[in-house]
Order: sequence, then C-alpha cells, then structure tokens
Amino acid sequence: MINNSTNRRAAISATAPIRAAIVGTGYIAEFHARAIREAAGVELIATCDANFGRAKAFAGAWNIPRAFDSLSKMMEETQIDCVHILTPPDLHFSLAKAALEAGVHVFLEKPMCTSTAEADELVKLAAERGLYLGVSHNFLFSAAFERLRAAVHAKELGPIDHITFNHFYELGQIRFGPFDNWMLRNPGNVILETGPHLVSALLDLAGAPEALSVTADRKVTLPNGAGIYRRWRVRTTVGRTAIDLNINFAPGFPQRTIYVRGLFGSALLDFDADTCVIDQRTPLDVDFDRFKRSRGIASQLRRQALAVLARYGLGKLKLVRRGNPYQNSIQDATAAFYAAIRNGQPLDVRIAGRTGRDVIGHCVGIIEASAIDVSVTMAARAAADRPALAAPPTVLVLGGAGFIGRELIRQLLAAGYGVRAMVRGSALPLDEFASDRLEIVGGDIGNRADLERAMPGIEFVHHLAHAQCKTWDEYLANDVEPTRLVAEVCLSAGIKRLVYTGTIDSYYAGAKTGTITEATPLDPEISRRNYYARAKAAAEDILTEMSRGRQLPLVILRPGIVIGRGGGPFHWGVGRFSENICEVWGDGRNKLPFVLVSDVAAALVRAIEVPGIEGKSYNLIDAPLLTAREYLQELQRRGDLKLSVIYQPIWKFYLADFAKWTVKVLVKHPDRIRKPSYADWESRTQKAYFDCTRTRTELGWKPASDRQRMVDEGIGVALEPWLEATK
Repeated sequence: MINNSTNRRAAISATAPIRAAIVGTGYIAEFHARAIREAAGVELIATCDANFGRAKAFAGAWNIPRAFDSLSKMMEETQIDCVHILTPPDLHFSLAKAALEAGVHVFLEKPMCTSTAEADELVKLAAERGLYLGVSHNFLFSAAFERLRAAVHAKELGPIDHITFNHFYELGQIRFGPFDNWMLRNPGNVILETGPHLVSALLDLAGAPEALSVTADRKVTLPNGAGIYRRWRVRTTVGRTAIDLNINFAPGFPQRTIYVRGLFGSALLDFDADTCVIDQRTPLDVDFDRFKRSRGIASQLRRQALAVLARYGLGKLKLVRRGNPYQNSIQDATAAFYAAIRNGQPLDVRIAGRTGRDVIGHCVGIIEASAIDVSVTMAARAAADRPALAAPPTVLVLGGAGFIGRELIRQLLAAGYGVRAMVRGSALPLDEFASDRLEIVGGDIGNRADLERAMPGIEFVHHLAHAQCKTWDEYLANDVEPTRLVAEVCLSAGIKRLVYTGTIDSYYAGAKTGTITEATPLDPEISRRNYYARAKAAAEDILTEMSRGRQLPLVILRPGIVIGRGGGPFHWGVGRFSENICEVWGDGRNKLPFVLVSDVAAALVRAIEVPGIEGKSYNLIDAPLLTAREYLQELQRRGDLKLSVIYQPIWKFYLADFAKWTVKVLVKHPDRIRKPSYADWESRTQKAYFDCTRTRTELGWKPASDRQRMVDEGIGVALEPWLEATK
C-alpha cells in the first residue's frame, strides 16, 4: 500500500480512476455508494463494516469487489485513495486519523467529530500530509439552497435583516429506539448530530454567530434513563442580521425551512420540497403588486416542483444522473470533493475540513449556552453493575431487545426462569429488568463463536431475532442463513427445544383463503411475496427439514398482528401510515387477526413447558374482535387525533408496485427479479379466518378474547409513549 502522500497525490493526478472505499454500511451508505458511482473518474473498490456479514451483503448489492470487517485490514490489503467514513460520530476521529496517517484522503459524514479538539487534530494532520479532508454538509448542495445562496451572496435581497432556520422533524429514536444510539447517550448529542444542518447553512449565508441565547425544553426521559430535550430555540446575531434557529424533535408536521428577509425582498427555502421562492416588489400599485407577487410565487413553486419531479423520474429511468433531492445533494457534494482532488484545487468551502471544525465549534457553543447538564453520558451498564446471578440461566432469548422479546423476558422472569439474552448492540433496551435471574451477553446470531459462547447451561432457545433488509440477498445473508446457524449450534449443544417465531404473513390470507389452521400450507407462491414473509418461510423450511432429518427439537409459533405495550400504535398491519394519513388495505370492514403482545409472550413461555409438541407449529391469533375501521376509530378517539383515512382498493397498490417494477426492468435494477404479485398485496387485507383451536388446546393458551382488553392494552397502552412525546 502507498503510504507516502506525495506519491498518492501524483497517482491521483494521472488518468487512472480514484479508488474509493466506504466504511460503515448503514442507511446513509447507499446514498454515498450511488454518489461515488456517479462521480467522474472514481471507482468504488471496497467496503467495510464491523459486522462482516453486513459488509459482504452491501458489497454484493453494489458489486463492490472486496469486503472487510476493519479499516486497517482494508488499507493493508487494497490500494485505496479515499475513504468515506459513515460510522456513528464517536468513531469518526479514530478512523479518519488512521486513514490520514496511512496517506488516504477522507470524506466524513457530518458531524465531523464530537469535539473541536478532535476536529483540529484532523485538520492539522491532513494539512501536514497534503491530503484532502472533507465533511458532507450535503444540505448545502441541494438545488433549493444553491438558489438561496446565489441570491444572498449576489445581494439580490439587499442587506439581510433576519434569517429564520426551522428544523421541525420528529426524531423517531426518542419514541422507538434504539435507545443505545450515540445520538441519545448524552442530551447534547442531538445538537451535534442535527445541528450541523442548520449551523453549516448559517455560516455559509451569514457568517459566524455572535453571543448565543439558547433555551432547551420539552425534556423526556428515555427507557435507558437518558434525558433528551426535544425543543431547542437559539437566538443570535451576525453583524446587523438577527438569527433564529428553531429545532423540534417531537411528533408533528415535518418542516425544514430557511426564511431570509432583506431590504429588497425575502426568500423561503423548503428543503424537503427542494424549492426556494423569492418575493420582491413590482412597479405596480399596492393591490396589483400583491396579486402579481402571489402569482409569481405560485409560478416559481410550480416550475421548481415540476423540475424536482422530472429529475426524480428521469433519474429512475437512468436518462439523467439524478434522483430525489436528498440523493442529488449528496451526489453533488461528493462530486465537488472528487473534482477538487482530481484538479488539485482547494475544497469547496461548504465541505472543507476547516468548515466542519467551525460547525462543530458552534454546535458545542449552543450546547454550552443552553446550560443543560451533559456531565453524565448514558452507556451500556457494565456487567459488574448488574445483580449477581442467583442461578445459571436455562433459557436463551435471541432478539430479546425487540418488541416481543422484551415482553417474553418479562414473563419468563415472572415465571421464575433464569434467562440469558444475547444482544448484538447495547444492553440498554433491557435495563428495565434489574433481575438476578437475567444475564445479558453480547453477540451476533450470524457468528458461530458468539452462539456457542451463549449456549452453556441452556435448555431452551427462543429465536425471535430478525434483520431489517432491503434486498433478497440481504435477507438470505442476514436472516435466513443465521437461522440455519442457530439450529446447527442448538443441535451441537443438545438443547431440549428451539422455539422459532415466524409470522402469519407467510400465509396467503386474502379473500379466497377461507379458514387457516396449522394444517394450511404456507403460501405456495411465496417466492413472489414480500421479502419479509419469504425470508420467514425460507427459515421455517430449513428448520423443518432439520427437525425431520436430524431430530432438531423444534416448535414454530406464528403470531398475527401484534399490538400492545412497547409497540407502535400506527401499525402497518392496519394500513400504510404516513404522518396523519392511513391508507387502509382494502375496505377495512373485515375483522383483523390481532393479538396482544402479552398473549404472544404467554404462548412462547408455554411452548417450552408443554411436553411432546416437538415438530409442531402454532398460530397465535386471538378471536376476531376489531376491524381496521374500528381500530382506527379507537386510535383517533384515545389519541385525540384526526387522521385522514383512505380505504384504498388493493388494485391501486398493485398497479403502483407494477409501475415501479417496470421502471426497474427498464433500468436493469438488481431488484427487478421479483415481479409484483397481486396476491401479495391482497393478502394484507387479512380476510382469512384463523382457527387457533389447536393452539388453545395443546398449549393451554388463553388469549384476551375480550374487545375491551384488546382496545385498552393494544391501543391505549401502545399510545402512551406517543402521547407523552407530544406533550
């Protein structure tokens, strides 16, 4: 590997492609991968993630030649010119420093670092090595911001009197987790994470803010004990310009805007719509002036909205190298970074490392001016802080930090079992259980060594873990094959019973079904169903074959639409929710297969207690008690909400899906192999009747079967965290 920065700069100045790599394969990695592919003269040659399975799946999805589980190994085995660091912010400094010391250019996602001291060190190191250090303040490259920026810098609005920045966007992690996310470990981290969007725009439009007045309120205490402030109001000045920054992370209508008022006019930017309209006087009399300006604003909005839609559509068809506004902004920021490297020019000030450092400095200033207590950070509770185990655990729960898993652990402990929960990340979601019969261990179900370390003393295994994936290859790598591995390790360990949690989604449950029992086969057309249903069915097939051929002691449980404590009240089993809109699957008049999470957990406990049920499967659905219409009525009444409910014919969902698939075929998208299925969409109506007589009889299962309890626990209790978040 070339470690000399002079040689590296010389190599890049030649005609050979710039060799790029990605570190961290989370949500933002797809946007960067696409941006790298669209950048002229750049080649994406490697990726790495601490979870090697995730790195391999990402590399496969994007046809990246190499995948690694560490940056050091990647730099040792490949020749990389530039690395995009897309990990959680607390890892930015160490990874960027290692890359710079190895002579590699660095492009960081915001925030650059978690302190100005770290940022200063990176800026100095890059300068000493003659390397480029960039920070992706991608909002500054949106088409709307480019228009606003040009107007302000060209003084079209005259001297600027006031700028208002609004970031009203719910932070879903506050209500739904994961609560061990870096952003939620300290009450100031939300500003370091989100603040750069506003502060970078402020610096670019007006300059460095002066004295700050900050109010942080609407505090909420998370399940991990951390205190998070959901509303921040910042007032400052830059010379003669007054500045307001407003941030609200609570539920509400999303709005990310910048309003600029100048002597000669005003401008309003909407980041989400990617529009920027300018309002200025005309030579007409007052009344005609108002009319002319209103029409002008409407005309600007119409033209820009059509342009945004056209870029998105043409981008999908690959007729232009554009996409949605967010993708475009990342793409343009990335292109600017590589153009500077290729041409040996200074970085655009919007993405320069020095600007990234200044952004962090002003974000830290906001936190300090708020006077909130940031002295205590929330980290995973050390094992020494937990109660000593009263007895060795006999039940292993995989996926215990999830919705059903937490309720299962609660009931296992109440029943007197010793429980070991294996978690992939932090143990914070399980901090509510301070029990001397609960042991928490770290591990990944896709890692044999982790599973084997979790098995000693275990008699029963509950497998509830599942991955969040987008492609079928990802589901195979992160969900199906790990389930096979779990079964293999269970066989080797000689456990008494493996209880696998599947889903009724693997059945076809449309109008033509009639009654479904455990004797009903899973959907014979499962290969055309949604990937989640298909992955669960594939895992069941593997486990069932191992049960028949290798005597794996297996029991399968398939819950219905699970609601209750710890779950989201806006359940997609009812319809597709988007803000205050719910598109119901069909007419919403049939009773849906609801079941309370407490009743699901009770069945899971019974599944390790009842003898002689190996090789059997059980469906977990309560008596038919609520339709989608009734559920939504209760949801609105108890939440004091007004939802826009649309009873959408299934053919509309299908046609929209078919249109998207047609585009995928035209552009040869990797996901084009799955042709849309009308039956898959129609199955979401859940018009089948589930007969769970066998479950009730053989497991001795007694679900609520009471409408009032279903409404109280399934809707009322689930709504409580949401209502608390809106206060």
